[in-house]
Amino acid sequence: MRRVLVTVFYNKDNNAGPKAQMDMIKFLEDQGYENWILPFNVRSKFGKFKYAYFDLPRLFKGQEIDEVIFQYPIYSYYLVDQIIQAVRKYTKAKLFFITHDIDALRAETPDKELEQQEVAQLNKVDGLITHNQHMVDWLVQRGVRVPMSTLGIFDYDNPQPMGEDYLYDRSVCFAGNLEKAPFLEKIKLTEAKLTIFGANPVESYQEGVKYAGQYTPDELLEHMTQNFGLVWDGTSLDGCNGRYGEYLKFNNPHKTSLYLSCGLPVIIWKQAALADFIEQHQVGLTVDSLSDLDDVLASITADQYAVMKANTVKLAEELRQGKHIQAAIADLEEKSGVRG
Repeated sequence: MRRVLVTVFYNKDNNAGPKAQMDMIKFLEDQGYENWILPFNVRSKFGKFKYAYFDLPRLFKGQEIDEVIFQYPIYSYYLVDQIIQAVRKYTKAKLFFITHDIDALRAETPDKELEQQEVAQLNKVDGLITHNQHMVDWLVQRGVRVPMSTLGIFDYDNPQPMGEDYLYDRSVCFAGNLEKAPFLEKIKLTEAKLTIFGANPVESYQEGVKYAGQYTPDELLEHMTQNFGLVWDGTSLDGCNGRYGEYLKFNNPHKTSLYLSCGLPVIIWKQAALADFIEQHQVGLTVDSLSDLDDVLASITADQYAVMKANTVKLAEELRQGKHIQAAIADLEEKSGVRG
């Protein structure tokens, strides 16, 4: 079987992209997929016309391909449509999408037109790999009819040695764009300790919260030695709110996989879609509020933490090997009648 992974990058050198996409490329190359990276910097109508009617046909024409996996979405509905048409016209391949995001789900306000447009496009392919069952249910309710499989959680390529220290000292870390995490300014801790990393910090944080700088992704991994990684969004300590908070009910934040791949159990909002996974695998804590974080962490014994840590180290090995994308593809191939 000949399988191809298609990824569109917008950057100038066209050889690097977002971490989640790059990890998919690595893990699927390891499984024998050909890696096709499509540069797309076209802004003019003529450029788009050339891309659709010359570049894409030249890429797919005459190719004997059994399976095409496309990393979705990209910031061009038109280009996605042209790729679907080119695969259909010039090959007999099954076409699957890895859905890194669903645009209509993460929109700032409900957009019925965008929703209908996206559902119609997703129904043109042979199957979808989605984040979790919550996302599947949302898509089915809105009319997606193609077979779907779930990742459960994103895999994460992490070459750094894994921290396996089981010492429990109630320490937590948070990594991300701090401008998008105003809830951090409200946290005050007396027993626990929160270390935060990222760009755009405020001048000062409250007791128990320490800003530790901004690092490259590889450097950051060396500094994440705390007991837990925190997954939270919005302005409130009492639940996640706003656009990103609502999206947590359906998506798998890549940050969660970052923490887990380092061997860190996570603390996540109880209403987040990934809360089910965290509880099922016993790799962290699910909470309704961060207001009582001191009490929550004080209630965890060293032995309880050791169990979570051991489970997380085991899961981290799976994430570092791409086990979840492999399983999701195998499931989707079976549902779609693909034979290896």
